[in-house]
Amino acid sequence: MLRFYRESTASLPDEHVLFGTLAHAPDGSGVKLAAMVTCHCGPLAAAEKATLPLKQFGSPVLDAVGPMSYCELNGMLDAGYPKGAFNYWKSTFLRQLSDDAIDTMIACFARCPTPMGQLLLEHVHGAATRVGVEETAFPHRAVGYNFLVLSQWMDPTMTDRCIAWARETYQQMEPFAAAGRYVNYLGDDEPGDPVAAAYGPNYGHLRELKTKYDPKNFFRMNQNIRPLV
Repeated sequence: MLRFYRESTASLPDEHVLFGTLAHAPDGSGVKLAAMVTCHCGPLAAAEKATLPLKQFGSPVLDAVGPMSYCELNGMLDAGYPKGAFNYWKSTFLRQLSDDAIDTMIACFARCPTPMGQLLLEHVHGAATRVGVEETAFPHRAVGYNFLVLSQWMDPTMTDRCIAWARETYQQMEPFAAAGRYVNYLGDDEPGDPVAAAYGPNYGHLRELKTKYDPKNFFRMNQNIRPLV
């Protein structure tokens, strides 16, 4: 399925986004599944045509693709992230979604110790890639994929196992990683300066602005850009 997903993302129009994931069945059974999550924001007829190949691929366990409001779309995954759950996430952009990267993902997911864990591929394309790198603070403007290890669990006795799985999976995927990082997914235990990787060539200018407007680093409860002084 992930190879089909890779082929499908090669020619998406701006209105169509497609994510790929290795996840567990939403009924809590622990059954491991491969899934695609999609959204088409264009006319209904265009959306039906664009999503038809996805609906016809394989024999889906669940097909929930159909018209819905923006609010319904925005909240459709809320139940999968319950209040009070423990979370440990790791993320990086990929140089490419190669066969070896896919095989590594599958092998790592087979070892996932929690029925709430998943591996997610977020595809970036369209208007977001037609903005200049230095036009905004966000520099990641290339077509491609962000890879996310999402470890989540409810039982505190599972903490060490779930964190270890996320770290080991991330380490196994490092040979396929690009230099950039997505700032919203940075953790508190990152080595070095991951914020610099998140802002890339814009980091120096952002530090200059930080020094000018917040030299004492008052606004620091975030993925912090430190002032120069």
